[in-house]
Amino acid sequence: MLVASAGTAQAEDGYDLWLRYRPLATNDAAALQRDAQSVERRDDTPTLRVAVDEVRRGLAGLSGRASADGTSAHPVVLATGADRDVAALRLPLATLGDEGYLVRSTTFGGRRVTLVTANTDRGVLYGSFAMLRYLQTGGSLASIDLTSTPRVKLRVLNHWDNLDGVVERGYAGQSLWDWWTLPDFRDPRYTDYARANASIGINGTVLNNVNAKAESLTPRYIAKAAALADVFRPYGIKVYLSARFSAPIELGGLKTADPLDPQVAAWWKAKADEIYRAIPDFGGFLVKANSEGQPGPRDYHRSHADGANMLAAAVAPHGGIVMWRAFVYADTDPEDRAKQAYTEFKPLDGKFADNVIVQVKNGAIDFQPREPFHPLFGAMPKTPLMIEFQITKEYLGFATHLAYLGPLFAETLASETMQKPGETVANVVDGVAEGHTLTGMAGVANIGRDRDWAGSTFNQANWYAFGRMAWDPTLAAAPVAREWAAMTFAPTPAIVDPVVGMMMGSREAVVDYMTPLGLAHLMATGHHYGPGPWVADLKRSEWNPVYYHRADKTGIGFDRTKTGSDAVAQYAPALARRLADPATTPERELLWFHHLPWDRRLASGRTVWAEMVHDYDAGVDYVSTMRRQWALLQFSIDAERWTKTATYLAVQEREARWWRDASVAYWMSVNHLPLPPGVAPPAHDLAWYKALKVPYAPGNPQ
Repeated sequence: MLVASAGTAQAEDGYDLWLRYRPLATNDAAALQRDAQSVERRDDTPTLRVAVDEVRRGLAGLSGRASADGTSAHPVVLATGADRDVAALRLPLATLGDEGYLVRSTTFGGRRVTLVTANTDRGVLYGSFAMLRYLQTGGSLASIDLTSTPRVKLRVLNHWDNLDGVVERGYAGQSLWDWWTLPDFRDPRYTDYARANASIGINGTVLNNVNAKAESLTPRYIAKAAALADVFRPYGIKVYLSARFSAPIELGGLKTADPLDPQVAAWWKAKADEIYRAIPDFGGFLVKANSEGQPGPRDYHRSHADGANMLAAAVAPHGGIVMWRAFVYADTDPEDRAKQAYTEFKPLDGKFADNVIVQVKNGAIDFQPREPFHPLFGAMPKTPLMIEFQITKEYLGFATHLAYLGPLFAETLASETMQKPGETVANVVDGVAEGHTLTGMAGVANIGRDRDWAGSTFNQANWYAFGRMAWDPTLAAAPVAREWAAMTFAPTPAIVDPVVGMMMGSREAVVDYMTPLGLAHLMATGHHYGPGPWVADLKRSEWNPVYYHRADKTGIGFDRTKTGSDAVAQYAPALARRLADPATTPERELLWFHHLPWDRRLASGRTVWAEMVHDYDAGVDYVSTMRRQWALLQFSIDAERWTKTATYLAVQEREARWWRDASVAYWMSVNHLPLPPGVAPPAHDLAWYKALKVPYAPGNPQ
């Protein structure tokens, strides 16, 4: 399946994401015109209506016809299993649940049709998008046979959007939600946002920042959330709200927010009732408590379970849930920040209500370019755990660095917990490990008012990969990248192969030029843009990058073995033993767990110091290679998207060199070692890099 010749690529601004539906090659378009000139639905629900509209839009675009509404001997039929003719086929729908789908060519009501069916209209919607994805990536209706069921129940975007329009850690412009004009004006972009999410199986969205304002729960803002819920509902998407724990004081005039106070519980029950009157299918609350200054139950000497269960009781009569974040970042564990969440939450295993799911970051620190998987995964078998990834690239170069996060997601999900034979993080997340039915995966979104939604074309791939891998956490990163590249640019190997080649090594390149060998949190403080490994003067020790690398003249790295913080003991015993020994610790995580001499030899034969320098150079070289690969695609990609990406790759190469040079200059000031032979010195001295300032960085509320 091919698109028109490269020379005829038309200008695009990225708004259409992976739902471009551009005409296929002549033969494939003709086949679609012949085989799918009509689309029928066998029932009338809002969700089936939008599904039919999407299929018509997609087939019309892919076939090059003005519409796909005509009559055909081989139509596309959308129907649920309740339809009499579908039931007569005795298809294997029982295992599909509420959201799974089946798409196949079959005889239906005496005709050959392409049938998209499921147990519910939401399943039919997901099947419709799967069919279009199949066609966009080289498939044919003549041989279509698709079936899939999501392995994770809650597939949710977390929007860190503030009520003033600023998106915390967002790099794609102002908030998509225009709170000022809601609920009256419902921007058409809200519908396109819902379409994009439904196309990759996302079924929930948290509208406001986890650093929540109590005003989000006032009648005025509930009405605004209800307007968005109305837009999203046909697309199978529920809305959730981040709840500020102290809202009973700030809004209700109470003197306390103690979760065991009956008045507080009554206030939250009344508030939940109010929300559900406006939004009958409201999903529930997301809560950040006792972290980074946010109020929470520990303010009243209560546990996280006490706080979560009180809120859970308020939403339970309506079928709602509470997503309680395990990101607890307070000055309570000076020994090792990485241990805090485990220390606070592990003793609470089995003490949370049935409609509470604990939301755990993929790693124990904070969305670093690379972290070992969080030790809570596998350590709380009686409690559903929801993994939280960051789609936005707070620590990976913001919007301007190309870093495909599919490998990061896959690396974490495939990690073996070693709590049980063969158990992976994915098994914990999808409930298989302990038989949980309340399961979830959350992604911190980078979606704003930029025309391309995500700040750059390649940032869209991370949104796409999150949705696909939330649907199935066992998916590999490379095939997901191929899908995205084919749909976003063109389904031809001459484009897909080099694009995927760029993508698959891009995250590792960022690791190399920012945080090699398991180093972490070396970014400048506050905005987290650019290198700052020298920062050592902030009030709390764990705010300073020097806290995380512990570099001195003798060595570098954070000792998390028994001779240090003993954080390795939070993992399963077999894994802890492996991580306690530098010889059996994966080198990619070596300095996360060990403080090692600069001259220790690694598997390559190089010393720690030489390996670090090698990695820095490898990261910069990879970005240079991506620039050359992208340059070769100039006449195969539309000019607008090609030019923006080329410009950003130039920025990335410049900043990768900045990272490399500033870091190397700093380490040399600490270890007093020469550079390995043949290695270029930093372009400037350390003082020059220390003097650089980045005021008003995006995504950093002032």
